[in-house]
Amino acid sequence: MRRFAPVSLLTLALLVSGYFSAYAEERSHVTSEQVTHAVQEVEKLAQKQIQENALPGLAIAVVFQDEVAYAKGFGVRDVNTKAPIDADMVFQLASLSKSIGSTVVAELVGEGKITWDSKLSVLDPTFEMFDPWVTREITIRDMYAHRSGLPAHAGDLLEDLDFTRTEILYRLRYQHPDSSFRSHYAYTNFGMTEGGIAAAKAYGLEWEEAAKQKLYNPLGMTSTSSRYSDFRARSNKALGHVLAAGKWVQKFKRDPDTESPAGGVSSSVNDLARWMRLQLANGKFDGKQIVNEKALAETHHPHMLTGFSPFTGLPGFYGLGWNVSYDQEGRLHLNHSGAFGLGAATHVNLVPAEQLGIIVLTNAYPIGIAEALGTTFLDIALYGKPTQDWLVLFKQRFSNPAAIGTVLGFDYSKPPGSPSLASKNSAYLGRYANDFFGDISIIEKDSGLAIVQGPKKKTFAMKHYDRDTFTYETEDENAVGRSGITFTIGPDGKATQVVVENLNVRSEGAFKRVSDQK
Repeated sequence: MRRFAPVSLLTLALLVSGYFSAYAEERSHVTSEQVTHAVQEVEKLAQKQIQENALPGLAIAVVFQDEVAYAKGFGVRDVNTKAPIDADMVFQLASLSKSIGSTVVAELVGEGKITWDSKLSVLDPTFEMFDPWVTREITIRDMYAHRSGLPAHAGDLLEDLDFTRTEILYRLRYQHPDSSFRSHYAYTNFGMTEGGIAAAKAYGLEWEEAAKQKLYNPLGMTSTSSRYSDFRARSNKALGHVLAAGKWVQKFKRDPDTESPAGGVSSSVNDLARWMRLQLANGKFDGKQIVNEKALAETHHPHMLTGFSPFTGLPGFYGLGWNVSYDQEGRLHLNHSGAFGLGAATHVNLVPAEQLGIIVLTNAYPIGIAEALGTTFLDIALYGKPTQDWLVLFKQRFSNPAAIGTVLGFDYSKPPGSPSLASKNSAYLGRYANDFFGDISIIEKDSGLAIVQGPKKKTFAMKHYDRDTFTYETEDENAVGRSGITFTIGPDGKATQVVVENLNVRSEGAFKRVSDQK
């Protein structure tokens, strides 16, 4: 049976916001002195993180009552050049792009050709889900609220295999659902990407151009783009860093163009301060209505329950491109983080009732500092002091690989007790097919075996582990270290299928032999 989101979730959201509304007018508002104090304290914390080499660099901007109260950079943009970071330094935003993208869609909705409930089957007839009924019914709103039924992070592994955006979105039709349509929240980069792409198509625009025309240009965000080529071409950009042997190194480049609406924006804190002002002013900037107020307000409304705060017990929700929650005084909070395991971590946090917001951009892979600085700042501004030691709490949270989406499999660093010999190489050689992941090949290379994956034929050396199990070293955004490759041998002594463990997170990593050809 197909189920829709229970009415109780909507009721819960209304109760949370309505329960506190009676206190809203009685509550005293944040003063400029409180904001100044919070800025001073968070600046000390940021400087301390740089001095302790907790990360290479970061930038912070604060807006209050429609003005930029603070904008500053700390540390270096690249550990090799040591160039300092300023407020115009451009960072990759990762999933903070979702909140910006939902602003773009709100503007498109405001122009009238589409609504949040426009069906993707009308806007983009080429797109299909696994279930034909869902294909007919799914809307922009469903994708931006992460309630499509797709499993969390559906399509991300296809991006690692170097499939194009068009190919990834096409292959989502082979992705088995993880839940009933509209019944559960599951965070998906490519579901949201399709929602943004479809919205822009209604206006005859590619997503990247729609973002530029409808939001970046009107706001004067001259350092902002949804194209990786623009980021790459900038001289004043912060490069991503990871830890290697206890030292920060600039090792990887992250091209997120395939998921541009969900993760492909690059910008500076000075530019993003403009966008925060627009969010807090209900779509206005410098007195001009840039984004339709009603369409924008939809992005701030709770749509799907995501959990409950361990500190207050209050529920948290996902809106449209935003995490939505309410504090104990009834104030709406809007936040979102972004993270690239190859070297970026970002965070935005807004309190519309106080006309207050903060953005934190960093050039290090996610370790919780961006979230800790943003949350600490708001605590001090709202309550005079931190309610928790957020640096400790967020660093603990991000030290758990599961917190940033890393899936760990079997530990192949430990050799088997009594390993069995492998079959001859010829038993494994050939081409194997999978609807979702496409074909792979097992070939001979350097007297051993190698696996060839994806449209660009990425080739990885295989190392024998035990009997018909081998390993290879994974790479890119969703790398999990060494992963297993296990063959099933048929009666003729040749492999009939192979399971690639890091692609088998949802039991979809089995490839059937289709040819003996290399």
